[in-house]
Amino acid sequence: MWKAANNRKYLPLLAIVAAFLLWLGWPTKPIPLFLFVGLVPLFLTERIIEHPSFTRPAATFFKYSYFTFLLWNAFTTYWVSYSTLPGGIAAVLCNALLMCIPAMLFFFTKRRFGPKIGYPSFLVYWLAFEHFHLGWDLTWPWLTFGNGFAQRPEWVQWYEFTGFMGGSVWLILVNILFFKALADNPTKNWKPYLAPVLLIVIPIAISYGMYFSYEEKGQPAEVVVVQPNIDPYKEKFRDGENYIPIEQQLARLLVLSESQITPKTKLVVWPETAIGSNYQEDQIHLYPDIAQLKAFVAKHPGLDLLTGINSYQLYPNKEAATVSARFREDLGYYDVFNTGMYLTNQGQIELYHKSKLVPGVEKLPYPQFFKFLGPLAIDLGGMVGTHGTQEERTVFFHSGDKQPASAPVICYESIYGGYVSEYVRNGASLICIITNDGWWSDSPGYKQHLQYAVLRAIENRRSVARAANTGISGFISQRGDFVQKSEWWKQAALRDTVLLNTDLTLYSRTGELIGPAAQILAGLLLLALIIHKLIYRKRTV
Repeated sequence: MWKAANNRKYLPLLAIVAAFLLWLGWPTKPIPLFLFVGLVPLFLTERIIEHPSFTRPAATFFKYSYFTFLLWNAFTTYWVSYSTLPGGIAAVLCNALLMCIPAMLFFFTKRRFGPKIGYPSFLVYWLAFEHFHLGWDLTWPWLTFGNGFAQRPEWVQWYEFTGFMGGSVWLILVNILFFKALADNPTKNWKPYLAPVLLIVIPIAISYGMYFSYEEKGQPAEVVVVQPNIDPYKEKFRDGENYIPIEQQLARLLVLSESQITPKTKLVVWPETAIGSNYQEDQIHLYPDIAQLKAFVAKHPGLDLLTGINSYQLYPNKEAATVSARFREDLGYYDVFNTGMYLTNQGQIELYHKSKLVPGVEKLPYPQFFKFLGPLAIDLGGMVGTHGTQEERTVFFHSGDKQPASAPVICYESIYGGYVSEYVRNGASLICIITNDGWWSDSPGYKQHLQYAVLRAIENRRSVARAANTGISGFISQRGDFVQKSEWWKQAALRDTVLLNTDLTLYSRTGELIGPAAQILAGLLLLALIIHKLIYRKRTV
């Protein structure tokens, strides 16, 4: 049915339909059921290209695969161009190209070993690719398949066992089964469709059972999140045309905070780079605005403050500097950081350096090789170019009874499930996401970023307190429900009593397991593919 040569005319349409289905199912549209059939047109494309009339089948499959992924990336992440047009175009073009790697490996594996190994290989290669995309210097896992269910937390409560890549497994398996039911069912019997339908219904039913039976755990703590709503392009930084002096920005944050603080409040959370000055870390106690913050916290017994700042650290010489360090004649060698600062009620300061950095904005990929490209870094305000990082995930423990123990997750870091679970393994009982989502205007970008925080809550069974400079701030429960949300592009301060769970889920204990396992299997498949090709070549010589 799908091998006829005259079906080649459907190839462009299949590519468009695949991209459209994946886009329809992606947040922030509430119809993720489309994700379960979004890959079917891609598999149909490969089946059509099997026909001997195609003289360059690999090139043809690559062309239409790339067209599919290009459209899907453009439909779902076009908003990146609002912050940087060249960066947005590059992200779409390059990410679509990277997605073609597992697709082409599937194509060659299926041709060499047949469909019984070929279709499972797509699952293995894609999961291996998604895991690789979590860790390298050009990391961009925004479109990891498992993220697609972020608007349906009641469907994926089992992420506490598998993490978000369990959703990728689910999505791909259902797509393969639907394809097999459609393409290998000439009698149009309904029975082959039963398996993919059950594979959708059963996990959802289990998840609903978990959702309605789950009880929030932990001792209560009152937390306030603040959204100052300062335009990052025009108002926040000194080069903005309507720059608001740091004294006025700080005053706004303090007034908003005071409007919600009660004698029971234990923690106030301000957003990423809430204080726009650049602080030398070993002299941070000497700054007047830090003294003002200490006075603010001290007048509220039992209150601690978590806020984002820009900071830098000096090195005595080149030998002591890190690979990410910069050089200025007046400063010498130094690192800059996107920092989470924790100020205790007793005036003590702890710092965490954001370590999952945005490629091209906060991180020059592979700086040991491409440091000369530093001046070309995309300028989103503040301190640009490669930032310093740290190895460990720091947890901030409350100055009183050590609770809440806050995970200072800074912006982009919140889309990395295994990364956030490291904070929880280190003792975090509350996930605090501090971010600045105003770069992307009123687009799906900040909405998707918000939704992905739901998955972190479920994976670790931790409440989430989210403070955005611009975007949406609020609170998320341990089962992924929004308890409170601010409005877009409005000043806000919200107060909630969160529960501080200290139990570890399976995913919190283990982190990512699916991705590494897939990478091992992908390596074995590639090895088998190479050996088989060498043996075949030797026999034909």
